[in-house]
Order: sequence, then structure tokens, then C-alpha cells
Amino acid sequence: MENNLPQNKKAIAWLSGAHFINDIYTGVLNPIMPFIAAKIGMSMAIATIVLTISHIFSSLLQPLFGFFADNISKRSMIFWGLILSSIFIPISTLAHNPYSLVFFIIIGSIGSSLFHPQALGFASRFAKNLDAGKAMALFIAMGTLGYSCGPVISSAITQFLGMPKMPLMTILGIIWALLMFKFVPKLSVTEPVLEHINFKTAFNRILTNRKLNILNIIAMLKTMIMSSCFILLPFLWKNMGYKPFYIGMALFLFIFAGGIGSLISSSIEKRIGAANVFYISMISTLPLMLLFIMTYRTHPTISLAVFVVMGFITMMATPVTMLMAQNVLPEYKSIISGFINGFSWGIVAIAMSLLGFIAEKFGITNVLLFVAVIPAACSVLVRELFKENN
Repeated sequence: MENNLPQNKKAIAWLSGAHFINDIYTGVLNPIMPFIAAKIGMSMAIATIVLTISHIFSSLLQPLFGFFADNISKRSMIFWGLILSSIFIPISTLAHNPYSLVFFIIIGSIGSSLFHPQALGFASRFAKNLDAGKAMALFIAMGTLGYSCGPVISSAITQFLGMPKMPLMTILGIIWALLMFKFVPKLSVTEPVLEHINFKTAFNRILTNRKLNILNIIAMLKTMIMSSCFILLPFLWKNMGYKPFYIGMALFLFIFAGGIGSLISSSIEKRIGAANVFYISMISTLPLMLLFIMTYRTHPTISLAVFVVMGFITMMATPVTMLMAQNVLPEYKSIISGFINGFSWGIVAIAMSLLGFIAEKFGITNVLLFVAVIPAACSVLVRELFKENN
């Protein structure tokens, strides 16, 4: 595998495409959940809890599945993860009661948890003799772009074809998963990976590594910026009288810009260095959030442009964070990717349920400003990443 560069490039391309498709499914529920809730008689509070459950099962389980992924060279978790996501997330829209809705969403979300750690681990190993930074940036950017397309696709199907047609989305995921059996090879038996990784040892080494802990904190802080904007701002815009299409397109542009930031992050890192990428990504969200809050009522076009730039800046450091984390303990690539890409999202999802109540009491913009202050204040942690004793 290591010496077959054309095959490796092809495998990375197929894995990146799978990441794009898988993350489409993770983004479809947010814009249409109010319609699902109305159909089956759920309150907004219960619908929010359902979305939180989706985030928890698609995120918090990733380190655990990463442990199993690092112990096998087969591609089964990638394929079954994509298949579960592509089947159960779309058919969840056909649920007739909250119980079946939660069941379908949990199974579909577990599919996403299965997919990400092994896919990230495979992408990292296939990129060994390539430009690892560019390969990881491509893989992550494709997932972000897929996540940005999810709300647009689900809203379009719901509005123009009707919600019962949502299972049509299943076709693309299943076809891509089956094609990957041919185009994504197994890891070579000569690949230098640890045999039978010990669960306790692996998690102990990861959780006690200072550099990894800092990177996990940074990932959580940046995820909180994204999640706060993605969850709270639609309520703000709705209260201002904006139509659903405007809200959906604003979210699409935010995440799409983040995908572009991820895609070119490797080139930016080579020009200014990894530390400066972290500093810019963590600090600049505060003045951008201030500018957004100052303009969203009086100059909505300017505020939308600022919002999009915020998405670009926030996601710019994501591939750098992932690659740096995997290089700390390369024998645990899949587990580490589960922490950075999944666990951080799960923890933030739990926190967001609390932030929703705080926003009701103190105001959405006040909460967003507070959230933006935290990564700026914690940017001092970046200096610790580059100390020799880490």
C-alpha cells in the first residue's frame, strides 16, 4: 500500500467522497425537524432533545469505535457506517411517533459514529507517502461541505417533493458504499500497526497526554462556536421575520465557507505556520462576533458576510488540529480521530442543551458573545502545544 501512490490517491478520493455523502445525512434533520415534530405532535423542547440524542450517538461513541477500528485492517466499519446512515436517517422522517423517530435516528447516528474513526484512520495511512496535510484537509473539507449540503437537500425535498420522498436520499449512500468495496483497498498486512491494542492502555495513554488534552480542548471550543451559531441563530432570524429559505442558505454558506477554510488550511499553514493558524482561528472569532451583533439588525447584508467569514475562520484550523493530534500517538489514529472529530461534538451537544435555556433567559446574542470570548481567552493554550516537553 505504501509504495502504490496512484492507488493511495484513488483511495483517499473515494474516502473523501464517502465522507461528503455520510455527512450529508448528519445535516438533514435540523431544518426539517419542526415539520417532523408537527407531524407527530412533538413539542419544540422534545424535538431539541431528539436532535441532542442524534449528536450524542453520532459523536460520543467515536472513540470507542476508533479502538476497534485500530485493531482491524478490514473496511467493514466504513461500509456499514455509511449504509446505516444512508438508510435510517432518511426513513426517520416517515416515523409516526416519537419512539420510532428516536429509534431510527439512533441507528442512523451510530452509523456515523462507525464511519468516521476508521475512515479518518484509513485516510491518514493512505496519505503516508503523499502530502498528509493536503490529504487530511481534503478529507475533512469534503465532510464539512457534505454537512453544509444536508440542510439544503432535505429542505428542497420536503418543500418540492414532500417529506415522504426523503428515503430517495438512501440510494446515493448505498451505491457509494458498495463501490468502495472495489476502490478502497484493505490495509496491507505489512502496515506497521499495533497488534491487539489494549483498550485500557490506549485510552490511558491518550487521556494522560498533555498535548492531546490541549488539542481536545481546542476542538471542543471551536465546535462550540459552530454549534452555537448553527442552533441558536435560526431562532434569532426567525424572530426577526426571516423566511426559512434565508435561514437555510445562511447556514449553508457558513458551513460551506468552513469547508473551504478546511480545504486550504494546509496551504495557509505552510505560509504562516501551525501556531498562527490556531491563533487566528481562535482569537478572530471574537471581533467577528462583535461585528455581527452590531450589524445584524441595521445592516443584515454585512452581518451575513461577517457570519460567512466566521465559518471560514472557525473551521480553518480543523485539519491542522486533526493531523497534529494523530501525529502525537500515530498508533492510535482512529481512536484519536474519534476524540477530536466525535467526542468534542458530543460534549458540546450536551452543553448546548444548557445554553438553550440560558439564551432564553439572557438573550441569544449575549450567549453568542460569551461563547466567542472563551476560545479567544483560551488561545494561550496554543503556546503550550509547541513546547518541547509535550
